[in-house]
Amino acid sequence: MNEESLKCSGNIYVPTTSGRLHLQRKFVRYDGKELSGHSGPTETWIEGVDALPGRINAQTLEDIMTFTRDCFAFLTYTAIIMAFHCEADRPPPPKGLTYKWLDAFTVNVSWKQPSGLPDGSEVRYKYCQIVDGKPDCQACTTSRNFTVTCLTEKMGSDCWTYNISTVGSQSCDSLNESTPVSITIRSRPRAQVVEDFKCFIYPEKMNCSWIPVNQSLDLTLSYRVCGLYEQRVKGLKVCDQPYSSGKRNGCSLKAAVHDDICILVETKAGMSTFRPVLVVPSPEVNISKEGNNLKLIWTRPEIGHGCTWIYEVSYSKCNEPKVLLNLTVNMGEPTMQVAYDKCCLYEFQSRVRTEYPTCKNIFSDFGEVATYGKNEPPDRTLTVVAIVIPIILFVCVILSCYCFRRHSAIICPIIPDPSAIFKEMIMNGNKEHKNTPGNLYTPVPEPIEPCKITLVTENTVLQQNS
Repeated sequence: MNEESLKCSGNIYVPTTSGRLHLQRKFVRYDGKELSGHSGPTETWIEGVDALPGRINAQTLEDIMTFTRDCFAFLTYTAIIMAFHCEADRPPPPKGLTYKWLDAFTVNVSWKQPSGLPDGSEVRYKYCQIVDGKPDCQACTTSRNFTVTCLTEKMGSDCWTYNISTVGSQSCDSLNESTPVSITIRSRPRAQVVEDFKCFIYPEKMNCSWIPVNQSLDLTLSYRVCGLYEQRVKGLKVCDQPYSSGKRNGCSLKAAVHDDICILVETKAGMSTFRPVLVVPSPEVNISKEGNNLKLIWTRPEIGHGCTWIYEVSYSKCNEPKVLLNLTVNMGEPTMQVAYDKCCLYEFQSRVRTEYPTCKNIFSDFGEVATYGKNEPPDRTLTVVAIVIPIILFVCVILSCYCFRRHSAIICPIIPDPSAIFKEMIMNGNKEHKNTPGNLYTPVPEPIEPCKITLVTENTVLQQNS
């Protein structure tokens, strides 16, 4: 773009050494003629601009700057007006928030219609629970109340805070909502009255047990199926057959396996509401030897036939560190094989749990230790053979060398040179040849005992006989 054609639908570009300055003025037009009532080539210097087109004067630039300031003021005023307008378009917040406990687990929160709503307008209400200082928005509703389950064990306190706001559209994600209004829900005094509460699940019942925090306080246990329906809210039952076994107390609940149970425990010190921990008896394992392995077979739990069960096996052998193995079983008989060492005592412990979230979170404790085999001293025959045989061979070689050296003359006698014999025979012309002591074998003379002969006469023999 050159300076002689400086026009872009009302945009003025002022060249500088670092680029160009773009000033917008819709009615300004530069085509070599008079510009905004000014004419004549005038070179003008202003701060921040190194050079200007030759025919743009200072008055023209002042007009441009004035227009820019006017535009900025107009935009600022428009933004302020829009902000107030948006604030004015927000729906009013709900008012008159109250709550009512339907039972120990369920609370109903209600409020009045916001004042100032246009006639016939439809609004929605969004409610969010404040968890760790952050809103956890659960749902939107067209009614002016909602019912929730509040358990003291889940929150770790006896109060819950909810924010409720009015939404001016049918979408719960709309930004057109009122300022949220808070309400704090409080229950009866909360206290930890039991420890290690768990329920063993059987096909027809649940057997729950716990450790009382204070044995001197009377404890009442109530339960029902969790839920917000009126039928479930009114279905609270009291444990009527409690029992005690050592440090633990217990009660048998009339509940089905698939029921989601809520527990209420009360004493004079306070109350506690929670969902119990569900457990099954520890699985029994059958151990047998199969080839060079040990085969482990477990009995499946009586419940959860459609669930995926995960078996955890902890075993050790020969006092070595424990090894943890996992086995996932969908259907069929749970089996596992472990390498077997007949010189080791094996100790097995196992437990089982469901695969969450395909089924409810159910698990068992580690069962009693099941053993197989016994610790025996290792068979060192091969070790002994590997050590003794080389020693024996070494001694035999040494003795053989010694005997060979000592009796070398007998074992390996000096053999005469045949060439010397033939040479002697040829030279003498005689078949007999002289003994060559140095070359022929000379037998060793054997020792001969002297023999003494005595002559005996006939008279001597007769004398001896008489």
